[in-house]
Amino acid sequence: MNTQGNLAMAHDASAVAEPLDMIKHVSFELGDETYAINAARVNEVLRYTEITPVPGSAYFILGIINLRGNVVTVIDARTVFGLPTLDHTHNSRIIVVEIEDFVLGILVDRVAEVIDLNKHAIEIAPATSQDASSRFIQGVYNENNHLMILVDFSRVTELLPH
Repeated sequence: MNTQGNLAMAHDASAVAEPLDMIKHVSFELGDETYAINAARVNEVLRYTEITPVPGSAYFILGIINLRGNVVTVIDARTVFGLPTLDHTHNSRIIVVEIEDFVLGILVDRVAEVIDLNKHAIEIAPATSQDASSRFIQGVYNENNHLMILVDFSRVTELLPH
């Protein structure tokens, strides 16, 4: 193959390659607010399924589900962020994430889409509260005057009784 052919192939490949500045996130909604979680942490998104309550569990834990033979703890994102609880709807989803050595389900109102966010445009969230939920807020992303709250649930174990 000639040099021009190699250059054309290299140019096509670079058009397909993902820019290093972009990070994939899964966006979801709780009420009127949009949140996003790093897609690298997300295993899958499930339709709402019956959740078995666990007596004596922490206030934000809805219970457990059986996911292909594995027990997965499900938390209510609304409760974690101090929002009023709602009954699930046909849009409700459970985002299954992997955190260190365990899998966690996060109940959200609606999963919106997988989006690419420019890591240089992510701003550190202002310290607005001493509330336990603030530990899950990683930052904010402002796009077209619409704020998206970036979350990371890897510190959820800090809320569990020891």
